[in-house]
Amino acid sequence: MTSDRLDDVVPEGTPSGTTAGGVCVVGSINVDEIVVVQRHPLPGETLLATSSAVAPGGKGANQAVAAARLGASVRMIGAVGGDGRAETALSLLTGADVDLADVVRVEGPTGIARITVDDGGENTIIVIPGANQRVDDALVSEHSGSIAPAAVVVLQGEIPVAASSRAAELATGRVLLNLAPVIDVPAGLLQAADPLVVNEHEARLLLSQLTGEAGSDADDASIAARLREHGVRSVVLTRGERGAVCADADGVTAIPSPRVDAVDTSGAGDAFVGALAARLADGDDLRTAARFAGRVGAFAVRSAGTQPSYPWAGDELPVVAEDEGDAA
Repeated sequence: MTSDRLDDVVPEGTPSGTTAGGVCVVGSINVDEIVVVQRHPLPGETLLATSSAVAPGGKGANQAVAAARLGASVRMIGAVGGDGRAETALSLLTGADVDLADVVRVEGPTGIARITVDDGGENTIIVIPGANQRVDDALVSEHSGSIAPAAVVVLQGEIPVAASSRAAELATGRVLLNLAPVIDVPAGLLQAADPLVVNEHEARLLLSQLTGEAGSDADDASIAARLREHGVRSVVLTRGERGAVCADADGVTAIPSPRVDAVDTSGAGDAFVGALAARLADGDDLRTAARFAGRVGAFAVRSAGTQPSYPWAGDELPVVAEDEGDAA
């Protein structure tokens, strides 16, 4: 694969050099094309949008920005295309001081995510991978020196599975696998995940792939426990405004989320993952990290967009009210 360093894309002053610890995100970098509508259209229906915007996105980039804004030392491994969208895609990564020395430019377009958001803040997303398809196992191997020292290596489903598998092999720290979207992955990658992070829908889809059974109507705690039975070390099952469920060798625990008025849920899961990675890299246990991540996710849904909605270290995060108990 022919690729170039981003000397002509990344401004001078972008940090470089690897130190032990911190977070290394191996993942997607996109530009989000966001359309706001009163409601989602029916098949074959045409609606007029109330507004539109273009912003940086991609699950990998979102998670890197979320972790870095919270004070974590973050490196990003990924690819952008040779088009004008690359600068937009990288702008908030640079603003958050994410180390982009391992991001390469490849021929072809930068990845695009087309997002439709309704008045209730619910969204639908179509991803056009673009340059993200070029993040393969060979590219990951070239950047092994950034993966091996990381305390937490973060992976998602928006890059080829061979790249994620190779990154997991190279990792000496904790592997956080956010299997979104759900793609076929080898057993070894699932078994390396500690934790596997999936939402309630992804968890059921993954379980059906593993068992060959139709989608389960079991409760979330049972789904998380069953995923562990398939060799996953730990599971964090996110449930939007209902919080999350953590499952590991210590059992299954429900984690409540603060109640907030949602404006846009786009990227809230990525805010959660980035915050979770940041706190795990800092030494928190899984449940403590998940409680903090839930507050970060709740912060993110209160404003529009993905990366622009993420908090900085020192921002006041919403808290869980006394009557919001741990209920699975």
